[in-house]
Amino acid sequence: MTEKRMSRWYFGGLASCGAACCTHPLDLIKVHLQTQQEVKMRMMGMAVHVVKNDGLLALYNGLSASLCRQLSYSLTRFAIYETVRDMLGSTNTGPMPFYQKVMLGAFGGFTGGFIGTPADMVNVRMQNDVKLPPELRRNYKHAVDGVVRVFREEGVKKLFSGATMASSRGALVTVGQLACYDQAKQLVVGTGLMGDNMLTHFLSSFIAGGCATFLCQPLDVMKTRLMNSKGEYSGVMHCVRDTAKLGPMAFYKGLVPAGIRLVPHTVLTFMFLEQLKNYFGIIIIS
Repeated sequence: MTEKRMSRWYFGGLASCGAACCTHPLDLIKVHLQTQQEVKMRMMGMAVHVVKNDGLLALYNGLSASLCRQLSYSLTRFAIYETVRDMLGSTNTGPMPFYQKVMLGAFGGFTGGFIGTPADMVNVRMQNDVKLPPELRRNYKHAVDGVVRVFREEGVKKLFSGATMASSRGALVTVGQLACYDQAKQLVVGTGLMGDNMLTHFLSSFIAGGCATFLCQPLDVMKTRLMNSKGEYSGVMHCVRDTAKLGPMAFYKGLVPAGIRLVPHTVLTFMFLEQLKNYFGIIIIS
């Protein structure tokens, strides 16, 4: 008999929260770079500007909204993907084909992206607040206060502003992260050169983070602009056309900080997830 451990449905959300606490400053800088209409600052310049003007703790503006987003968006997508994958894996003789992982990841990510849209929008606004003049700042106390105020002041429709982009991005990120991680891990372990250990988890998650960054960056730029808008865009296509005026590379604005943020976030998420599974997972005897 052999013993293995399966992830519990909420482990993905917990692992994502742990990763978000480590990478939040990079996420904040990425949002600042994406909301520049003209390229005035690069990554390090933006970081220095934020710290100089508002202090070191300003790099953690919107952390509560980021954690709230992980507990809605990431928890949902991981729960759907891992629950269905493990359920199908228990009935099949071999691993799930890659195309099925892609389809399952897209569905889980799309659903999670929609559910996490209100927290995601508040997260973007709280991170971007320090760039605005004092009289224009929204000054949300925390994530829940932000969601309640948007609901009261702008209506429930505004809470889901950018939901199409957030859901589409969620689908692509989940395909890049979860499906590619599973496939990379399967291929690495299948070589026989490495076992199911931390080095394998690191290598597989690094590959997955690169795939996710490349796939989702254009949608991430659109999502950030829509969520941070104050009514200047009539819809998604209007936002696309306005961004396209800045040139094709505008859709990849903030690519380096996005990669620097998303790759470590992906690596940390799966490292935390594997450790949670190893120590607290469901024991399966086969």
